[in-house]
Amino acid sequence: MIVYAAVAWRSFRRYSTYRAATYAGVFTNTIFGFIMAYTYIALWNARPGLGGYDRSQAITYVFVGQALLATCSMFGGGFGDEFADRVRTGDIAIDLYRPVDLQGWWLASDLGRAVFHFLGRGIVPLLVGALAFQLHLGLDPVRWLGFVASVFLGVVVSFGLRYIVALLTFWLMDAVGVQQIASLVGMFLSGMMLPLTVLPHAVGSVAAKLPWSSTLQIPVDVLLGKTELLGALRFEALWALGLLLAGRVLSMVATRRVVVQGG
Repeated sequence: MIVYAAVAWRSFRRYSTYRAATYAGVFTNTIFGFIMAYTYIALWNARPGLGGYDRSQAITYVFVGQALLATCSMFGGGFGDEFADRVRTGDIAIDLYRPVDLQGWWLASDLGRAVFHFLGRGIVPLLVGALAFQLHLGLDPVRWLGFVASVFLGVVVSFGLRYIVALLTFWLMDAVGVQQIASLVGMFLSGMMLPLTVLPHAVGSVAAKLPWSSTLQIPVDVLLGKTELLGALRFEALWALGLLLAGRVLSMVATRRVVVQGG
């Protein structure tokens, strides 16, 4: 565990060195938050109570979503691009020789990245949104602790999905297309575009049962008190465990047939 903690810490420090990118990300998330907030205001003024949210809750959904956008890598990126590059170049052989678990190494690295993005890129847009609008945040410590736990599980679920996609590089040698498709699917099914409860019932109910809902819809509903806490955390934990197990099995299959490019 000490090794994985060190990997996570170094990943956190690595991302903290990209200060210009962090400032740009904070600015972008804040601006997009305002754009989406005013769009939601117009929509909720026309349809009060849409999706089971009042206007204040809908705006809160927007700014929490901006806080979690980079945290849960809803646009993809993170370790996945680096992992795929290492497979293409053959550097993955070095990873396989390390006396640590391949999946555990990249999970620890991604957790370090997620913590930095949550603190470095997530909090400021949320605070700015709270100053400019009346957000429905509350002060219930149990709800906030549940939210943090839900975000953590959401990050693990996101990692599990992106890890499986990255492993496809062992067969495709270039998984950029698959990664882009996965990002688009994740943006829609996570609830980033619109809350899943706003979608037609048949679509929204199915999407709510898929793993992508753990990256945004469920954490926001936990914070807003729209879902039962233990049931939500159990749902996320089951998806996280299932995806990690699926990734481990696929890792075993991939590494048994790996051919390092160039020799």
